[in-house]
Amino acid sequence: MNSFLSILFSSWVVMGQMAPYLLFGFLMAGGLSVWISPAWIERRLGGRGWKGVVLAALFGVPLPLCSCGVIPVAASLRRHGAGRGATAAFLLSTPQTGVDSLLVTWGLLGPVMALFRPIAAFISGTLCGLLVDRISSNLPEDLPVDSVDEGHRGVPLRSWPVRAFRHGFVTLAGDVHKAVLVGLLVSGFLGALLPPDVLRGWIGSGFGAMLWMLAVGIPLYVCSTASVPIALALLHAGVSPGAALVFLITGPATNAATLATLVRLLGLRAAGVYLASLAVTALASGFALDGLLARTTLQATCEIHEAGMTLWNHAAATVLLLVLILPFFRRRG
Repeated sequence: MNSFLSILFSSWVVMGQMAPYLLFGFLMAGGLSVWISPAWIERRLGGRGWKGVVLAALFGVPLPLCSCGVIPVAASLRRHGAGRGATAAFLLSTPQTGVDSLLVTWGLLGPVMALFRPIAAFISGTLCGLLVDRISSNLPEDLPVDSVDEGHRGVPLRSWPVRAFRHGFVTLAGDVHKAVLVGLLVSGFLGALLPPDVLRGWIGSGFGAMLWMLAVGIPLYVCSTASVPIALALLHAGVSPGAALVFLITGPATNAATLATLVRLLGLRAAGVYLASLAVTALASGFALDGLLARTTLQATCEIHEAGMTLWNHAAATVLLLVLILPFFRRRG
């Protein structure tokens, strides 16, 4: 019973620290959904070439879509004329980050991690897209190009706050609520029961630890927001910031559904390029982060203490908990 209470308490502390950032992230994500429509993006990603690939990777970074939610959007991009490379770039860069997860990363892991995540997502998506374009250069663009409406350009000023709030706190929260709750419980479990630095002796450090995180992150699906508290617990248990970053990059980016969609839309070779680009970028980013931290006074946060919990944090955690549990009752109803 004491261990169970310790896990719950540790999870609550993490929730209190991430809640203000995640709630604001939900609000920002809702605004993006209103003012930047998939149709607007689709019109700008058609055809082949490096420009479409770069734009696809860039557009994907702030969008709050998990590796399941990105599938219909990527399929729509392809159907509306986006090139194979642009589609692959969007599929890889989008689930790694989102405005909500970046804010949570800043709050829990510090600005260095929050800066590395979108850069890694953009680079991996761009690399993957360029390589997919290269290997498919001799293949015909045989998918029909549909006409695309500009979508949200005419959003009424009076209705957009309601639509933004509904998307952020109802739709998006409903998509990620289970994953976030599981991530918080996993973080609480690891933080409460594992002694500090215990994993350093098990998996080592440097390249070996990063390979371990790569092996865990690629088959394990966790959304970009839920991966943050787990990474915090891994840091507490002795994993290096670079190895934790490898997990943050690979965990959200892959699952069986994404790979199956990639094979169906772009072919088997493209799926291989996708995984290779992800692994190479994740390992390179991990090495770069550890090297930067070793040569500077910068650091990644690895501890969250009860003393950091203010009345504001408890209130924000209560609101976030309500937002995350309400989808259970809506679905039953």
